[in-house]
Amino acid sequence: MSGTRRKRPLPGASTAIASSPWVVVSIGVIVMVVLLIVALGAARGRRPFDAQPGPPPATVPLPDLPSPTPSRVDPTVTAPVVPGLSPRSTVLPSAVAPTAGPSGSSGGGAGSGRPTPAPAPSSAAPPPSPVTGRYAVVDTFDGGFIGEVRISNADSTARGWTVRLVFPTGRLVTSWVEGAEQGRASVSGEVFTYTSGVDLAAGASVPLRFHFEATGTTRPAGCTVDDAPCSGL
Repeated sequence: MSGTRRKRPLPGASTAIASSPWVVVSIGVIVMVVLLIVALGAARGRRPFDAQPGPPPATVPLPDLPSPTPSRVDPTVTAPVVPGLSPRSTVLPSAVAPTAGPSGSSGGGAGSGRPTPAPAPSSAAPPPSPVTGRYAVVDTFDGGFIGEVRISNADSTARGWTVRLVFPTGRLVTSWVEGAEQGRASVSGEVFTYTSGVDLAAGASVPLRFHFEATGTTRPAGCTVDDAPCSGL
């Protein structure tokens, strides 16, 4: 029996675990990770409790109340007068007649709150032209005459001018300006118009002369310089 060998027992699971402690630690870590994943999945699946609104409060219907009838005030009734105090009328404002304005119409006076329109200013007449003219007859002969309008400038600056003569009958033969540049002459019906060629110097004068025939008179029916009547007629 001494020669018989004893078999060594195989190492069991407990012996392997005891000899390798890191295996236990690894298994514990794996279990904790699995539990943590399960816990997180359960937490995500939960939803917060939705608070349901409660029922609305019950309302009690109120009875319909009759609307108050407005009292009417008689505008003819006045309050009693107390000695020492000024009387006050109880007439409503709507019953008071409107005060007539200065023009006699109601609602347009000072008490109506509306401004009275101011009268439109009258248009002032334009000032007279500083250029004037004097009519004269230079010479007469059988069937016609030579007349003149002497133009004078009383302004401080040079100015142009326009002469208009009216002869109901007759014919204009010619016209010219003595000692100055010639202007423009035209005849329209019985009106003869002459416009200066250059402005007349300040304080100067120049004669416009004209030859008319068959007028029957040396006096024109009208003579103006810049729409102002000529003198000498």
